[in-house]
Amino acid sequence: MSVFEERERAFENKFVHDADLAFRAQARSNKMLGLWAAELLGKQGETAQAYADAMVIEDIQSSNQEAVVSRVRNDLRGKATSGQIMSKIAELRLIAHEQLMSGHSLPS
Repeated sequence: MSVFEERERAFENKFVHDADLAFRAQARSNKMLGLWAAELLGKQGETAQAYADAMVIEDIQSSNQEAVVSRVRNDLRGKATSGQIMSKIAELRLIAHEQLMSGHSLPS
C-alpha cells in the first residue's frame, strides 16, 4: 500500500471515528437533557427514563436537534426559560463529550 493510500485510509478512519463520536455525544446529551427536563416536570424512575429515551428517539427519527429543543421547550413552558434550556443543552453537550472521551458510562 502506498503512503498516499495509507494517509487516505487514515483520514477515512478518522472521519468515521469523529462522526461516531459526534452521534454518541449528541445521543448522550439528549438523554441527559431528557433526565433534567423530567426532573423539572416531576417525573421519576421509569417514567423519567422513558421521557429521556424519547428525547434520543426524537432526535434520531427527525434527524434534527431542533425537534428535541422544541419539544423540551414546549414541555417545560413555565418551568424553564428558553435561555435556561439552551444553556443546559450547551453544558450537557460538553459533559457528554468529556464523558465519552474519558470512557465514562451513562447512568441508567
